[in-house]
Amino acid sequence: MQLLNPKYKSKAWLFLLLGFATLLFFSSSRNPAAAQQLDSLTPTTTIDSTISNNYITVTYPEPVNVRSGPSSFDYPIIGSLPSGGTAPAIGRSPAGEWIQIEFPSGPRGLGWVYAENVTLSTSALLPIVEPPPTPAPLETPTLNPTYVAAFQTLPTSTRLPTFTAPPPLVVPTYPNPVNSTTNRNLTMWVIVILGLIGIIGLILTSFRRHQ
Repeated sequence: MQLLNPKYKSKAWLFLLLGFATLLFFSSSRNPAAAQQLDSLTPTTTIDSTISNNYITVTYPEPVNVRSGPSSFDYPIIGSLPSGGTAPAIGRSPAGEWIQIEFPSGPRGLGWVYAENVTLSTSALLPIVEPPPTPAPLETPTLNPTYVAAFQTLPTSTRLPTFTAPPPLVVPTYPNPVNSTTNRNLTMWVIVILGLIGIIGLILTSFRRHQ
């Protein structure tokens, strides 16, 4: 292998030095940006290991409800945990009355339980979690007025029967028999005759006693 001419050899070293200097310049100018980008990607917040290992245990003697939010009135029930059941604790409501837990069957894998029914495994203070938006109320279906009018029937007035007075009561009258006066007179005479006979009998009886 033939050695380079000393004239060209000095120029080659000069090009090598210039190239090395150029590489150093560009590498030093790009490193701050790269370092800044790495710093922006690196999370600045750290999670306490005691909070990440915290979990709840149901101490209520019966199963407790798991809701989609921290309220018994504004959020529906999405499941339940049995007595003695456990679940990882994520956070707490602003008032501390509810605890957010990991619940696979809930929205986004989360749920809320009432704090009075559970106990925490550690005394670490859970971070505050803002409540999720309340579900929209169900819309009441409205009926089409046209269909309602088609099936609506007007009530027919029922006329009460008129009162009809009963016919006057007719009392039957029976005429006196033709011989009623005669029979009455005959009866009277019979009574008079019997009375006279009785009187005559009394007179005769008393006359015989005086003889």
